[in-house]
Amino acid sequence: MAPGKRTRDDFEEEGEDGTTNPFGVGQTLAGLNDRSMPAHAQEKEESDNDGRNGESGWQTVNRKSKKQKKEKAGNYPSIAHSAQARLQSFVKIGDLQNLVLYLLADGTAPQWVSVRHHAEVRKAVVLMVPGLEADMFDGKITLEEARKLDSDGGNGTTVLSTSADVQNGVGVQTNGSSEAHVSQSNKQRIHISPDDYYPVRLVAPKLPDPLKPFADMFPHIWPVKAPGDDKFSRLHSPLYAMLTSPLTKSKEEKKRKGPQPPLEGKDWQNKRTPITEFLANLEELRESDYPLHPAVFETDAEKENEMERRRKAHQFSQDGWVDTKVDKFEDGETPASEIQQGSITAGRDIIAMDCEMCKTSADLFELTRVSLVGWDGDIVLDKLVKPENPITDYLTPYSGITKAMLEPVTTTLADIQAQLLTLLTPKTILIGHSLNADLTALKMTHPFVIDTAFLYPHPRGPPLKSSLKWLSQKYLTREIQKGHGSQGHDSVEDARACLDLVKQKCEKGKLWGTSEVSGESIFKRLGRALKRRDHEEGRTGAVVDWGEPKRGIGSNAAVAIGCTNDEEVVAAVKRAVVGDPDGALVPGGGVDFVWARLRELEDLRGWWTHAHNKPSTSSDSAVTPTTSATAASTSIISTPAIPSTILNPLVSEPSPTALAAAVAHTTAHIHSIYQALPPCTAFIVYSGTGDPREMARLQAQQQQFQREYRTRKWDDCTVHWTDTEAQALRRACARAREGVGFVVVK
Repeated sequence: MAPGKRTRDDFEEEGEDGTTNPFGVGQTLAGLNDRSMPAHAQEKEESDNDGRNGESGWQTVNRKSKKQKKEKAGNYPSIAHSAQARLQSFVKIGDLQNLVLYLLADGTAPQWVSVRHHAEVRKAVVLMVPGLEADMFDGKITLEEARKLDSDGGNGTTVLSTSADVQNGVGVQTNGSSEAHVSQSNKQRIHISPDDYYPVRLVAPKLPDPLKPFADMFPHIWPVKAPGDDKFSRLHSPLYAMLTSPLTKSKEEKKRKGPQPPLEGKDWQNKRTPITEFLANLEELRESDYPLHPAVFETDAEKENEMERRRKAHQFSQDGWVDTKVDKFEDGETPASEIQQGSITAGRDIIAMDCEMCKTSADLFELTRVSLVGWDGDIVLDKLVKPENPITDYLTPYSGITKAMLEPVTTTLADIQAQLLTLLTPKTILIGHSLNADLTALKMTHPFVIDTAFLYPHPRGPPLKSSLKWLSQKYLTREIQKGHGSQGHDSVEDARACLDLVKQKCEKGKLWGTSEVSGESIFKRLGRALKRRDHEEGRTGAVVDWGEPKRGIGSNAAVAIGCTNDEEVVAAVKRAVVGDPDGALVPGGGVDFVWARLRELEDLRGWWTHAHNKPSTSSDSAVTPTTSATAASTSIISTPAIPSTILNPLVSEPSPTALAAAVAHTTAHIHSIYQALPPCTAFIVYSGTGDPREMARLQAQQQQFQREYRTRKWDDCTVHWTDTEAQALRRACARAREGVGFVVVK
C-alpha cells in the first residue's frame, strides 16, 4: 500500500473526458496507487453536485427527455458500485459466491454492490487468475511525474509493478512497446484505512499498457480478501471458498469444542462403494510429493521423464530405492467374474501401513519400525529396523523407539524391502495417512495407494491436512497417539485407524468425510434452482481447469473439461458457454454457470509451487511453463540465510519484459472470453490470493525449526524462530490474502 493517504475532502472533480485528477485520497486497494478518484468518493461527489449551477447554491431542475425515460424503463441487468454503499470490511471470495447464487439461484441480495434486474441475468462465468495483483495496476510515479502525465493528457508513461516491487522499491515502467526498464520508488505499505475497502475506477489512460483492456471490460477493480486465519497465519483455499457453500451450524453445535461428530442428516443415505474408487490419482500423488511408480504413467516418454527426475532427486536404484513388481497399471485390475457380488474390496488385497522414524548422524529421518495390518485387522508385519547411520535421537516421545529396543536388532532397510516386495503384489492396495512420508522412509514406490488425508480433506481445503488423531476422534470416536508416557506412538494402532477410516468411507460413500457433509457444492445448489418457474429443469454448471477436474473439484459439475494450457482453457470456456451443436459433451445452449482457471501467469511468477507436477503445456503457448529441470529453482524451500523481509530469491520474479508479455497474454485471454460471452452474462474475475511465496517460505522455516527444536538445543538448530519471524509471517500472510476482483454484466 503506497503512502500519500489523504482525506476525502482532498478529492477533485472528475473531468469531462472521464478521467480523474490523480492528486487526492490515496489508494483504496492494498498496494494500489490509484491515479483516479476512488469510486465511492467520486460517485458521491457527482451525486452531491448533480443539478447544481456553479457556486450559487441554486438547484436547476431539468426535465428528462423521452429517450432518458425509455432507457430508465429498460430491464437490462447491471452490477455496479453503489454511491450509497458503506463498506465496513473487505469484499471476500464468499461474497463473490453469494453474488453468483443471488443471480442464478436462491442467494440473498448482496450489500456490497448494487444489482439491477438480477432475474434477467442468464449466465455467469467466474474466472480465477492467480498472479494478478493490485500492484500491477499501480503507476509507481512521483507527484511531479503525475502532474506532468496529467498535463500531457494521459499520454505519458505507465508502470507495471508487483508486490515484490513494492517491498524492494522497484517498478516496471513501459512506454507502449515490448521494451521495459526498472524505475525506483520509495513507496511502502502503510496501515489499512476504511477507504481501502472500496473499489477503484479503472481509467484506460492511467493503466499500464498490458492492462488497458481491463478498462474496456470492467468499471472498477475491487479489493477481494482471500480466506485465511490471521491468528495462525494461514491462507485457505480460494478455490473451495468459491465452489463450496458452507451449511449453517446450530447454536448447540457452535458451543461444542474439539472435533465434532460427523453430520448425518435425515437426507443422508449410505452408498457402499468399492475400495478401488478411492485409489489416489496421479495428480493427487504429485501434489503431495509421492515417489511415483513407473506403472502410474501411460506412455514410455512419461516414464522416462519421471525416471530422470528421480535420478536427480536421488530416488533411483543406485540410491537404494526399489519399485514393487508391477509392470503396468492394468495388472492390478480383477476380472468382474472373480469379484464376489457386493464386495467392497473388489478382489484386491488390502494392507494398511504405518512407520516410525528416528534422527541419524546423516541429519536424516531413517526407518526404525514398520507395521502392516491386513483387512481383518490382524498384523501382517511388525518389525524393528536398524538404521544405516548412527542414531543421534530416538525421538522416543513420538516414535516410541528406545535405545534398548534397537540394540539387539540386525534387520536392515534392505531386508524390509525384500519382504515388502513379496507382500506387495499388483493386486495389493496400500493404505496409510500421508503415506508419502512412509514410502520415502522405505525408499519404495507402489502404484496403488489410498491416503486417508485425501479421503477426508481438511474442511478449509488444501494445502491444509487433518491429522490422523483428529480424524480418529471425529469419525471413529477413538483416541489414538495419546503418548502412553515414554512409549510414544504405536504404529500398529495408527495403521488400524487408517484401515477403519477407509472401511467407513467404503460403507458410507464418496461424499462421507468431505466438505459435502458440512457444506454443499455450488453446482448442487445451482442444480436445485429452476431456470424458469414454468420449467422443472435446474441450473447446470461446468468446471474448466488444468489437469483432470472431473476427479476433483468438477465431480459435481455437469461438465468438466481438463486442459494443459491457457489457450485450451479459453476455448473450453467458450464451448461451455455456447454448447456443442450435437450436445456431445456440453448441452446445446451451454451451461448456466462456468468456473475456470488460467494458470500460466501463476506459473511464470513462481506462485505455482509444484512446478514439476504440472501438466505439459503445448509449444505454441506464448508463455513457457516451468519444466522439471527448473523445478528445484521454483519450489518453496527454507533458507535461513535469506532475510525474512524479502522474497525468496530462489523464487524470483521473471524479467520485466517476460512479466509484461505474460500479463498482456493473460489479459488477452480474459478479453477473448469476455467478447465471446452472450448478452446478459455476469462475468467475474478474481485472483484468489496475493503473492503467497514469502508466507510459504516463512512457514517452511517455522516447521523446520519446530522439528529441530524437539530434538536439539536452541544453539544447535540450523534455523531459528523468534518474534521477529513470527511478525514477518503475519505480515506475509496478510499480503498473501490481498487479492483483487472484477465484476460486470456484459
